[in-house]
Amino acid sequence: MTSPAASAGRVALAAVAGAHGIKGEVRLKLFAEGVDSLKKAASLFVGGVERKPLSVRAGGKAVIARFEGVESRDAAEALRGQLIEIDRDELPPLEEGEYYFSDLIGLAVVDEDGEAIGTVRSVDNFGASDVVEIERPSGKSFMVPLIPQAVPEWDEERLVVTRDFAEE
Repeated sequence: MTSPAASAGRVALAAVAGAHGIKGEVRLKLFAEGVDSLKKAASLFVGGVERKPLSVRAGGKAVIARFEGVESRDAAEALRGQLIEIDRDELPPLEEGEYYFSDLIGLAVVDEDGEAIGTVRSVDNFGASDVVEIERPSGKSFMVPLIPQAVPEWDEERLVVTRDFAEE
């Protein structure tokens, strides 16, 4: 799933999609792998404000959560569109070859000769592999699968895309 850029030092796990019921619960659009990523957190940042999660559960196609200090439908509705973030330090360590989508967003994208192509705008997974959306300086964007034939390397500063996948 696409994960928007989070605040410095934090990773966005979800966003508030709207209120659920009348007691302050919210519906979440999840960016993380599952509801467990939210359940494990002792505290989260909701719209930049640190809040303790009181409950987090799957609710059909959505995730339903309740946070400390949010006790009415109006308070929940006021959070619509806000990111649910966690401090980067609280995330589990990565294994070799693993990455968080948020690590790729904003990376410079270059071709094999080091020529600038654009910037990583988002990361999605449609089933077969992760796919990065790259925005060119012109504002046009294109998508590239995160497979070795298309992206032979990347690090914390740049992502390299082969010419075959970078052509306009």
